[in-house]
Amino acid sequence: MKFSVIGLGSFGSNVAKTLYEMGHEVVAIDEEKSKVDDMKDAATHAVQMNAADKENLQAVGITDMDVVVVSLGPDMESSVLTTLYLKEMAVRRIVAKALTEDHAKILEAVGATEVIYPEKDMAIKTALRLSNPNILEYLPLISGLTVQEIAAPEKFIGKSLKELDLRNKYDIQVMAIKGIIPEKTTFMPKADFVIKDSDILIILGEEKQLKKFDAKKSFAP
Repeated sequence: MKFSVIGLGSFGSNVAKTLYEMGHEVVAIDEEKSKVDDMKDAATHAVQMNAADKENLQAVGITDMDVVVVSLGPDMESSVLTTLYLKEMAVRRIVAKALTEDHAKILEAVGATEVIYPEKDMAIKTALRLSNPNILEYLPLISGLTVQEIAAPEKFIGKSLKELDLRNKYDIQVMAIKGIIPEKTTFMPKADFVIKDSDILIILGEEKQLKKFDAKKSFAP
């Protein structure tokens, strides 16, 4: 796939590098020469330019990109203008980084197909991990649904999914179980699946239901 990352701060540069390492074509863009120079060997092309200029965007072939990531740091005006121009140029997918909730609303209004809020998302993940040590990963979905990746609680070990009865007790669905020893992932495990101490459970449910999963209180089957 073809990606362009506009804004090479900490977030943007790491997105660009990771995509490039995964084998994608990446055009990295920033106004600062030093940031562009740092990306010379970490992107397909590193371009120094002002992205809040429609002619500049056209010159780098931005409409050929499958995804454009706008990550212009504290410069809200530039991020909004750039997003607007990308929308006007019919870029297929525009992922814009927001600094505040109001900024996010503006980005959506001018044409971002997806708005991300890294600081807020990381704060939520950190708070969840601190409040519940069993939670390894957290992924919010639509309509209040959430996917969580949790280490098997001690009281689950040696019990089958039928015995735990999570669906009826908590309205939570076990989507998959990742085994470490042996290394194997079981999708949609059957009711007779017995939990081992090395297992990681991937569960789906409403956020209010998942909150009941308190490591010290609510994991009792």
